[in-house]
Amino acid sequence: MRTDQILTRLERVFARLDREPERPAHLQTPQMSRHRVVLLGSTLAFYLAIVVAVLTTSWLVRLDWQIMFFRPYEQWPQLHAFLDYLVVLGQRGPTAVMVAAWLGWRSWRQHTLRPLITLGVALLLLNITVGSVKLGLGRLGPHYATEIGSAELFAGGDIFPSGHTANAVVTWGILAYLASTVVTRRVLSVVSAVVSLSVGATTVYLGTHWVSDVLLGWSAGLLILLALPWFEPLIARAEAYVFDVRELLRRRAETGRMPAPVVSALTPLLSAGGKWQLRRAVAAGDPAVDPAPTAAAHAAASAHTPAAHTPAPRPAPLLTGRPHLIRSERTPVTPAGSRRPAHTERAAARSAAARPATGG
Repeated sequence: MRTDQILTRLERVFARLDREPERPAHLQTPQMSRHRVVLLGSTLAFYLAIVVAVLTTSWLVRLDWQIMFFRPYEQWPQLHAFLDYLVVLGQRGPTAVMVAAWLGWRSWRQHTLRPLITLGVALLLLNITVGSVKLGLGRLGPHYATEIGSAELFAGGDIFPSGHTANAVVTWGILAYLASTVVTRRVLSVVSAVVSLSVGATTVYLGTHWVSDVLLGWSAGLLILLALPWFEPLIARAEAYVFDVRELLRRRAETGRMPAPVVSALTPLLSAGGKWQLRRAVAAGDPAVDPAPTAAAHAAASAHTPAAHTPAPRPAPLLTGRPHLIRSERTPVTPAGSRRPAHTERAAARSAAARPATGG
């Protein structure tokens, strides 16, 4: 596809974008209310209680082993095929692509980047918090456990908390967080809760996580959603910065202005003759060709060239910057003598006829 066709399609997309409705006036940004602060504190206390229970090898660890020995995937094998597909709703790659596509459509329709930036901030917080705890505690999963009744901590594992469960809470919960109406937010909250609970229970059924892993994953994802209002000023600044850069690039494209280093680098290539010399050099495979040689360079080259050497090709014309004089401004000059050059054969014949004849 040629460059002009790509630019034409981009112009059509931006023209369509300009006709779309603006950002709704009733769109409210979630605030850190008192109810949210209380819920955040309760979830944090539950999170710490689970970590302490696993570290002390309490009754929660014994429950983990009991369910592991129960082997739910052997008790209900008919559910195995369906739950193998259901657990994909907790995988970060597929869910992030699906949710980002929907939020990208919303951003395009409403002229705002807040949905996409909020999703990026939430996933970044998820990777930092959940990933650090996973690597720090190093717990092994049920399939790799070595000592019955042990918490299997600090053994090089990475399953505590459950990443599938935390990702399901954050990825699907972000849709409820970004909902524009109260009713939509409530409906999406219920849907995201059902999906995250299902994904967590599925990991226990498949034997890939302990029950305590799932409980900690639910609380970890909920903590990120509850703390997002604290990052709203950062999201707003990031959105304003992106739009400022876009407007600056648009003005430069409309006025044809470019940065000074780019102009100074392209000036010799865009001079008369330089552009075509550059094209010939590239076509010939010689990138070292000077696109605009100066008169001084030609004079120095001619001074060092022997007389018997083949003369160099005529250089490209130089732009001196002086105004070009039209014919009416030039002083008329009458040429002296005939402009027709003397023919060598006729000159030789005339000299032979004028020579006096001599006898022998």
